[in-house]
Amino acid sequence: MTNEFDDLLAQIPHEDDLPDNHKSGFVAVIGRPNVGKSTLMNAILGEKIAIVSPKPQTTRLRQLGILTRENVQIVFVDTPGIHQPRTKLGEFMVEVAVEALRDADVILFVVDVSESPTSADRRIAELIHEAQDVTPVVLVLNKVDLAPSPDQLVTHTEAHRALVPSAHWLTTIAKTGEGVNDVLAYLIDQLPPGPRYYPEDQLSDTAVRDIVAEMIREKVLLNLEQEVPHGVATEVNEFKRRSDDMTYINATIYVERDSHKGIVIGKGGQMLKQISRQAREEIEAFIGMRVYLELWVKVLKNWRRDENALRRLGYRLPKDKG
Repeated sequence: MTNEFDDLLAQIPHEDDLPDNHKSGFVAVIGRPNVGKSTLMNAILGEKIAIVSPKPQTTRLRQLGILTRENVQIVFVDTPGIHQPRTKLGEFMVEVAVEALRDADVILFVVDVSESPTSADRRIAELIHEAQDVTPVVLVLNKVDLAPSPDQLVTHTEAHRALVPSAHWLTTIAKTGEGVNDVLAYLIDQLPPGPRYYPEDQLSDTAVRDIVAEMIREKVLLNLEQEVPHGVATEVNEFKRRSDDMTYINATIYVERDSHKGIVIGKGGQMLKQISRQAREEIEAFIGMRVYLELWVKVLKNWRRDENALRRLGYRLPKDKG
C-alpha cells in the first residue's frame, strides 16, 4: 500500500523532467526579534505561512516557506529572532536559528534600518561570519519608511552595512511589499543549480494542525499585552473533518500562571471569545471550509523553563539531537 510519504515523492518531478537551468536551495532568514523576517517571507511567498505580531520573539520554531516557479524552488527557513536567552525555550530558539545558518545556500540577514544596529545585530553578524564560509549573504534593510529623517537613514544604512561588508544589500518595506521583488530576483540569481525538494503546490513542511496552533497563538499575541504573550503556548488536541464543509478543532492555550489564565479568558469570557472568533476566521480562510473551534485555557506552570514540558509542546532541545 502506498503511504503518504510515497504519494508526496511521486509528486516531485524527476530531474530529467525539469528545465536544464533549474535552480534550488535553502535561504536562512535571520535577524533579531521584530525586524520583519516573517512579514518579508510572507510577502515573498504571497501567502501567510509565518505568524506575525508586533511582539518580540513571535517566531519560536523553524518554519519553512516554499516558493516554486518553473525554473526555481526556494526553501525559506524562517528562524526565531536571535536574542540573549533567559529560559530553556530561549536557548532552543537561538539554537534553531544558528543551525539554519550552517545549512543555508544563501543567508538573508534582515535588519530594522530605522534604528541604529543593536548588540543583537552585531552578535548575529558575528554568527554569520562564523558560519558563512563562502555562503552569499543578502542584507535586507527593512522599514526604510520608519527612519526619523533622510540623514539618519543614511547613517543607519552605513552602520548596518559595516556589520557584514561583503553582503549585497537591498532596502524594503516588507509590510507593503516595496522592494520585495528585488530581494527575490537577487536570491534566485544566487541559488545553485539543483532539483526540487518538494511538490510544486506545497507551501510549507509544517503540518496543518501546527500552523493552526500558531494562528491561534498569533491572536493571543495580538490581543494581549505585558508579559502574558511570552508565557503562552498553543496545542491542537483534535483536528477532525466532521462533514464535507466543516472541520472540528479542539485546542488548548497554555499559560504559566493562574492570573494569566484569567486575563486570557477575560471578563465574562469575552477575551477568549474574541481570540476564538479571530482565529476561526483566519483558519477558515486557510483551510477553505467552515471551522468549529473549541478553545481551552490551562495553566502549565513555568513551562518555558521545564524541559519535559517543552518536549511535550514540540520543542526539540539541542541535546535531543541524534
